[in-house]
Amino acid sequence: MKQITSARNEQLKHVAKLLSHGKTRREHGQTVLEGVHLLQVYLQAGGEPLQVYVPENKRHLHEVAALLAQLPENRITLASAGVLPKISGLAEAEEVLALIDIPAPGALPQQGDCVVLDRVQDPGNVGTIMRSAAAAGVKQLVLGKDCADVWAPKVLRAGMGAHFLLNVFERADLAQWCAGYGDNIWATALSETNERNLYRMDLTRPAAWVFGNEGSGVGAELLARVTGCVKIPMAGQTESLNVAMAATVCLFEQMRQRL
Repeated sequence: MKQITSARNEQLKHVAKLLSHGKTRREHGQTVLEGVHLLQVYLQAGGEPLQVYVPENKRHLHEVAALLAQLPENRITLASAGVLPKISGLAEAEEVLALIDIPAPGALPQQGDCVVLDRVQDPGNVGTIMRSAAAAGVKQLVLGKDCADVWAPKVLRAGMGAHFLLNVFERADLAQWCAGYGDNIWATALSETNERNLYRMDLTRPAAWVFGNEGSGVGAELLARVTGCVKIPMAGQTESLNVAMAATVCLFEQMRQRL
C-alpha cells in the first residue's frame, strides 16, 4: 500500500481543497467522505472510491479492515498518525477519508415523489431532510440554486449516507421545473388563506414537496406555481417548525397513509 507521512503531500492538498471549497468540488466533480459509516453506505450502494486514506494506526480495526478488504490495494493509502486530522473537519478524531466522484444526476424528474428545497441554506437542515426523505421512501431530491452545497462535508455528515440512497439534482431553476412537473406539488407555508390541513389530505398519490428558506420560507414565485399550500397543525402559541422537522412530519404522514 502507498503511504503518506505529511499533510503537505500533493494528494492531501487536493483533498483539503475539496473539503474546504465548493468551487473546487464543482470544478473537479469530486468530494470527500469523512468517516467509516459514510464509506460503508457508499460501498453498499455500489460506489467505487477513487482513493481511500486510512490512518495507519486504524488499519487493523475490524470495521476498517472489513472495508479495506472490499477495495483494490491501489485504491488505499495509509497515512501516518496525526496527518489526516490536519485537513479534515473532524480534527479531534483520526478518521478514514474517501475521495469519490460526485454521482452524475441525469435528467430532472418530471413526475413521481420528490423533495424540493428552495433556498434552504443550513447544511444540517439539508442533510437531515435528506435522511428523512430516504427513510420515508422518497428517492428524488431537487435543490434550487441558492441551497447549501449538498456535497459539502457538513451536509454529508448530517445526511449520514442518505446521499447514496437518493437521486440528487442541484442548482435547478425551480419555477421552470415546476411548470413541467406532472404530479401535485405541495408547499409548506404559513398563510391566512391556507386551509389544507396536513392530516386531512389524501397523500396516497405521487407528489413533490417544497420546503423553503429557514427565515423567509418558500419564495412567492414558487408558491404561485404549486398545487396548494399545506399547514401542519400545532398546539398552543407555536408559530412554526424548523424546516427539517416540518419536512419530516410531512414525509412521514405521507408514508403512513401509504402503508
